[in-house]
Amino acid sequence: MAKTEREKMLANEPYLASDPELRDLLKKAQNLLYAFNFSRPNENEKREEIIQSLFGAIGQNFEIQPPFRCDYGCHIYAKENLYINYDCVILDCNHVYIGRNVLLAPRVQIYTAYHPLDAETRRSGLERAAPITIGDDVWIGGGAILCPGVQIGNNTTIGAGSVVTRDVPDNVVAAGNPCRVIRAV
Repeated sequence: MAKTEREKMLANEPYLASDPELRDLLKKAQNLLYAFNFSRPNENEKREEIIQSLFGAIGQNFEIQPPFRCDYGCHIYAKENLYINYDCVILDCNHVYIGRNVLLAPRVQIYTAYHPLDAETRRSGLERAAPITIGDDVWIGGGAILCPGVQIGNNTTIGAGSVVTRDVPDNVVAAGNPCRVIRAV
């Protein structure tokens, strides 16, 4: 039996984002995000319900500051004690796993999606997406960008403005463009 476009997407195979199933998932997520992003500051319970409906899974004790943006939401899996500051973008065309006690500063960008380098293939509409994993006790500084397929180790800090293009190990401070280990913790 042939794979669906969503199955291809989650397997990091070329897929068409224009697929009706993916468009429906996107529309559902965008409606939830609209309600979340335009909720009143005192509507904490409503915000929590929306995020619980949006994410694939989320642990206890989380706070996400609007505006927040993602593609589908259902591919984001977060454990307890998550804090996401303003203007975070998660392109969850593949799975995004977020560990315990994670802090995302303002304007963190997490991108699982990427496009072919070949222009002809790009014109065909095919895309790909690689999963991202963020370990436990991680702090990601403001404006940092996590590129497709990276893994951030436990007890690691990513400096503000960093562009993470490859895996970062446990127990380090890493920063820069491209992001590299600065020192051990």
